[in-house]
Parts: sequence; structure tokens; C-alpha cells
Amino acid sequence: MRRLLILIAVALGIFLVITAPSAAANSVSNVGNILYDAAQSVSTFVTSLI
Repeated sequence: MRRLLILIAVALGIFLVITAPSAAANSVSNVGNILYDAAQSVSTFVTSLI
């Protein structure tokens, strides 16, 4: 089941890149920004503990 879900996610990603590359790039950029902000928040929290 897990393998099937991964396969579907990869197929959907390839489909989106082919049909709407700009939207796919924006989505990846948004996810990157969210992860960066989360890492900064964790870093600030750990720094404030020290």
C-alpha cells in the first residue's frame, strides 16, 4: 500500500511538472520557504534555552 501511494505521488508530481511547470516551481518554492521558517523557529527556540 505504501509503495502504491509513493508511486501515485511521483506520477502526480511528474504530471504537474509537465502540464504546469510554473505552478510546480512555485509550490516547491513555498514548501522550501515553510521548511526554512520552521528551521529558523527551532533554532531560535534552542538558542533561547542556552
